[in-house]
Amino acid sequence: MATPRKSLFTRLRGDLRGVSAVEFALIAPVMIAFYFGLAEFCQGYMAQKRMGHVSAVVADLVAQSDSIRSSQMTDMFKVGDLVMKPFSSTPLNQRASSLTRNASGVVKVDWSQGSGMSPRAPGSTVVIPDGLIANGESVIMTEATYDYDSPVDYLMPAITRFSQTYYLRPRTVDMVAYTP
Repeated sequence: MATPRKSLFTRLRGDLRGVSAVEFALIAPVMIAFYFGLAEFCQGYMAQKRMGHVSAVVADLVAQSDSIRSSQMTDMFKVGDLVMKPFSSTPLNQRASSLTRNASGVVKVDWSQGSGMSPRAPGSTVVIPDGLIANGESVIMTEATYDYDSPVDYLMPAITRFSQTYYLRPRTVDMVAYTP
């Protein structure tokens, strides 16, 4: 009676037919989790890049103008909403401001308008990177924030806020004039 049992264990120990299936069963959940995590990360990264592009596009549109009206700014913010496609533009907030460095080196707001963000108060001071503009020069500063909520909530269960600030000098005038 002991001989058949020993031969059964001996045969099972040498049998390698199910090794691939066991290895797949151990590795597949990890690989599937990596795949979904990578897909979710790529969606968030794409939303962040588009939001940064919104800031650049709006700054470029404002910097090309000699003067701008409030209604034109509203249209430029709508262009920013279009740049976000296929992502929802609802969590996108934008603001454009004209800044001038005075003779004493203090950077102050000339005008500001926002979409989803409150405008900066005219005359308020702003800190900008050193060496960006000299005394008497102006710059257009656009800011954008985007609250990204992952559709899967697998790796990023909370809302992630992306933000971008973009600076661009006016192209045809010393300072872009603003009419409310």
